[in-house]
Amino acid sequence: MTVETTTTGDDDSRPGLRVQHKHPGTEARAGKFPGPSLIPALTAIQRRHGWLPRDELVALSRDVRRPLYEIGGLISFYPHFRTTPPTSVQLAVCHDLTCWLHDADTRIGEVKARYGDDVEIEVVEVSCLGRCEIAPAAAVNERPVALDDAGEVVSAALRGERGESQALRGSEPRPNDPYAPGQERYRVLRRALAGELGAPEIIAALKDAGLRGMGGAGFPTGQKWEIVASQDPEPKYTICNADESEPGTFKDRQILAEQPHLVLEGMLLGMLVTGCEEGWVFIRHEYGPEEEVLRAEIDSLRAGGLLGEDVNGSGRRLQVEIFTSPGGYILGEESALLECMEGHRGEPRNKPPFPGLYGLWGKPTLMNSVETFADVPVILERGADWWKAQGVNGATGLKFFAVSGHVEGPDVYCVPAGSTARDLIELAGGVTDGREVGAIQPGGASSNFLGPEHLDVPLDWKPLQDAGSMLGSGALIVMAEGTNLLAAGTNVLRFFRNESCGKCVPCRVGSNKAHAILSDLVAHDKGVGDVPANIVQLEETLRMTSICGLGQVALGPVLSVLGMDRGATAARAHPKNPDT
Repeated sequence: MTVETTTTGDDDSRPGLRVQHKHPGTEARAGKFPGPSLIPALTAIQRRHGWLPRDELVALSRDVRRPLYEIGGLISFYPHFRTTPPTSVQLAVCHDLTCWLHDADTRIGEVKARYGDDVEIEVVEVSCLGRCEIAPAAAVNERPVALDDAGEVVSAALRGERGESQALRGSEPRPNDPYAPGQERYRVLRRALAGELGAPEIIAALKDAGLRGMGGAGFPTGQKWEIVASQDPEPKYTICNADESEPGTFKDRQILAEQPHLVLEGMLLGMLVTGCEEGWVFIRHEYGPEEEVLRAEIDSLRAGGLLGEDVNGSGRRLQVEIFTSPGGYILGEESALLECMEGHRGEPRNKPPFPGLYGLWGKPTLMNSVETFADVPVILERGADWWKAQGVNGATGLKFFAVSGHVEGPDVYCVPAGSTARDLIELAGGVTDGREVGAIQPGGASSNFLGPEHLDVPLDWKPLQDAGSMLGSGALIVMAEGTNLLAAGTNVLRFFRNESCGKCVPCRVGSNKAHAILSDLVAHDKGVGDVPANIVQLEETLRMTSICGLGQVALGPVLSVLGMDRGATAARAHPKNPDT
């Protein structure tokens, strides 16, 4: 926004302040992006060349009338963009928690020793690739593979062969899908377009069902939709946040692969309810196979008349596009995502205001996660009472969990909400090699560690909060007995340090200092008893003063390990940003 000096209208004509909303830019191409966002243009250049040649950047600068230094500042922020030509083969290997549990550090050393002298091969360590079920995970020229299979894929790439990756799909329908195989889909959307299902009725059903956002914070979905619907400014926008990037988290990827129809139907229903005409699925660039599935579904919707200028003869205009993320965990934070889409560095905004009131290009914006949107059709098709009856142990509905780590069958499971970690571990075939559970992270890398005494705690909002952790991103990471938990917690801290956007000092400096201290202890085989007391003070500083959830939780998991070692998990729930 811009701030202008105005007069207040009083007799003394004292200067006042008026907030002026940002207006859509005039440089938009094809009307897709009201503001002159450079991200899609840069992504297109890199897809053509494999990198960003200077002559292309100069041409872009002239085309959009933006200085080259500004474009350079944008490029330097996003890890996916590169300004030097790539080698023939790039082998990226994940080093975050789930892959670390599968000996990624040792394997990375072996890979570097094998390919280190080959000028045609670049080996890089990267943050979580969202392929935790094949840990240690890798990508060869952005094609996801298990590291065990990487050698063969690298050899094929050196021969000029480019294999195709397919999105993995489950063989059985999930219980949240109201459409049987072969049945006509988008029934709920058609009813809404025909006027048989009104906006107040939809909002009431979501409220009655108790659906909460599945992106982390659990904000009530019906309430969020109601807030955006009640706003006057036009236009409004809808965004599906498919940028899950937290270690151990890959459930949204699987939902996109198996249920793109539910995600898009939920989005379109949200657009109808709130009065939006344009929506985007913001998807991480590592999810190439899933993006293709989603793109095919969008094309099918257009061909079938459910996207376009006059959808199904209803007089409503509905358009959905895909926005490919240029990389960075921080973009999962809703305001950082908005900054990226507007063509800026993806740094979180101070809040309030929240996106529902002041979002994309200063307009009211409905933003939910993949799983949240995918749950909407079944609630409206089968009713709130049906949804509530699916839960167990006092919880309501169904819940997707990504289960990884030391389990025999890492995968994505859709289970009754309120199921326990023990239930999920059994579904995943038990702990690897019949070992006992040493610890779990029930809600992804940002959730506090819990000991085996918490295996029967319902995986739901309040029970996990009472136990000292959180539901978080819906990722259960299992660590077998004997795992060095201080080293595991330090690995999680390294992820947050690496992914800090650097905007606020507490997060940028504090996470780096804490990691330096703890990694030194781990390297010298020190234990929890050797951790200095000022780490606790540092955690409190980050939690109280960081702008966004990344800094607020960065030290929480490793600090919870200290509590476990003393016989009690630190019973503190960390703040999260409103759900996306």
